[in-house]
Amino acid sequence: MKLVFATLLLIALVCSTFFASTALSDADDAAAAPGPVPNGFCGPRCGERCAKAGEKDRCLKYCGICCQQCQCVPSGTFGNKSQCPCYMNKKNSKGKPKCP
Repeated sequence: MKLVFATLLLIALVCSTFFASTALSDADDAAAAPGPVPNGFCGPRCGERCAKAGEKDRCLKYCGICCQQCQCVPSGTFGNKSQCPCYMNKKNSKGKPKCP
């Protein structure tokens, strides 16, 4: 009986430690998340970024997604991704850059 009680107590302690650390890491992520992008912020910047794109609709779609998540768009029509590390580091499911 004592062995069963000790085992259950140990399992409860491990579970509570795991859930407490998960809750704390979620709170840290929420605190670091940027706020919403103001209306009219992404449209003009993505329009400039995608001005010379061959697939303009696709470029505008993915630029808009990346802008909403990263709250920035690199200047110019190509390159300059170092201006926005979040934009630069986003990858699609195939491991290629997601943002134009």
